Amino acid sequence: MNVMRFGWTLVHFVWQGALIAAVYAAARRFFGGANGRYLLACVALAAMMAAPVGTWFALGQSDAAPAVVAADRTARVPSTAAVLPLAVASSVPAGRQLPWIEWAVTIWLVGASAFSVRLLGGWAMAARLRWTSTRPAPIEWLWAMDRLRARLGLARAVGLRVSAMVPSPVVIGAWRPLVLVPVGMLTGMPAAQVEALLVHELAHIRRHDYLVNLLQSLAEALLFYQPAVWWVSGQIRKERECCCDDTAVAVSGDVMEYVSALAELAGSRQTRLAAVAANGGSLADRIARLLGESRPATGKGGTMLAVVLLAATAYGVFAQEAPRPSFQVASVKLNTENPPNRMLRPMPGGRLTARNASLEQLILVGHSVQRYQLIGGPSWMGTDGFDIEAKGEGEANSSQMLQMLQSLLAARFKLSLHRETKELPVYNLTGARGAFNPPAPQESGCVPLDPTAPPQRGSLPCGMPRIGMSGVIDAAKVSTAQLVMTLATVLGRPVIDQTGFKGVFDVHLKFTPDEGTQGLPGGALGAPPADIDPSRPNVFGALEEQMGLKLTSSKGPVEVLVIDHVERPTAN
Repeated sequence: MNVMRFGWTLVHFVWQGALIAAVYAAARRFFGGANGRYLLACVALAAMMAAPVGTWFALGQSDAAPAVVAADRTARVPSTAAVLPLAVASSVPAGRQLPWIEWAVTIWLVGASAFSVRLLGGWAMAARLRWTSTRPAPIEWLWAMDRLRARLGLARAVGLRVSAMVPSPVVIGAWRPLVLVPVGMLTGMPAAQVEALLVHELAHIRRHDYLVNLLQSLAEALLFYQPAVWWVSGQIRKERECCCDDTAVAVSGDVMEYVSALAELAGSRQTRLAAVAANGGSLADRIARLLGESRPATGKGGTMLAVVLLAATAYGVFAQEAPRPSFQVASVKLNTENPPNRMLRPMPGGRLTARNASLEQLILVGHSVQRYQLIGGPSWMGTDGFDIEAKGEGEANSSQMLQMLQSLLAARFKLSLHRETKELPVYNLTGARGAFNPPAPQESGCVPLDPTAPPQRGSLPCGMPRIGMSGVIDAAKVSTAQLVMTLATVLGRPVIDQTGFKGVFDVHLKFTPDEGTQGLPGGALGAPPADIDPSRPNVFGALEEQMGLKLTSSKGPVEVLVIDHVERPTAN
């Protein structure tokens, strides 16, 4: 009897789901904002999930009806019609076993099992993305993420890693959220566009969209046979992306900047995982909505054409209104004095000053990469020094200064390059004696980091490691992501965090510099400082003895810059 009851529950949901979808379709016309339409769609899907449960219990009440009928033989009206609300039970033939009902239950079991396996597989693949082919984001983007998180009022910590496995930014995890960005995005796109995409992902986290997406997928797996469920669930995903688009535009303050960022994602494949991605939904519809345009319904080919056309329009408008920042005047001269130190310093008022700076140093700073990420180019890139005096128009923030430096390198050195991913040697950072569990940081061990204030002599900013030429690394309240970036700089090789530790800690590391630590300040300039203590272990031994950490050699994907063309600078 339970099989029949379950089968009739499935049958009744065919008309129940269609009715709920029809009511939703009519009601959504009265909601003008994306947030309102999103909440309405969530209510409709919740009603769809509740309808079979209510039907199951309603049919259960009718099981006792035949006994009532037997006790009252004078009854002329079928008892089920009196017992069940909404005429649900009137469609249940009492006392008859229908074979097609059993077949319907069997088909549902097979389909629900298949979709459930698919859902579990997507969840497992999303969980693996946390550590498979990923590396920590550059420290400046970790700070930017904290700043954006504060602007959104998001109190919970959010991780940021670069992944070779994702085509666009995605959010992984509901309780410990992590934002994964594709290789090349953080350095290959203008900083304002990157920040807008990160705000979009942070909006997903603030709205708990990852958890809602999992519940949606569960509803689709259990009620797969009703097309109305897929349609309403698709509307939830569509409106969810629109809500986060609105947040990104509100925070960035420039709709064209954000549209250009979306246009960058137009050619990337959509993510088929238990995750929420920046390229979710129809990018063509989203771009058209942000531009205030309407789009007719199109087929698959028309959709792709619309994406290309809208992306081209967005790029054209953006390129006319907001060209890449550049210095108004710039002097570049070959340094003939050859002083022992190289200096590159941004100055107030959008000025950049360099003394004996090599082109290699300029490229590394301008494109925010490490030395091991730079491939190709002539030998004079690292030996010749240049004196630079450049002045922009008005004040410029750090991201604008980097773009202005990139423009200078392209104009005066004819620099052209491209990005790609190579399999290169890396170090894996793990606990030397099991799990890494450092002591809590000292509360008074640092001063809060303020990028706008001049550095205070003798003070140690929180979250900013300090590297000494004599083989000292000091840091207070840093994460493992910040530590691996520092170690990568010192060792000249990528370091992958595999400790699993999510808190902050202090670092007071003392080691003997050697040929493996050429990334130390001044490490390649000649004789080591006189205050080096030769009794200290090397950096590998110091990490194990002083911090309980271990570095092991391995190989992994590394984003690199490949020099395609460069020339000595043109005359002023």
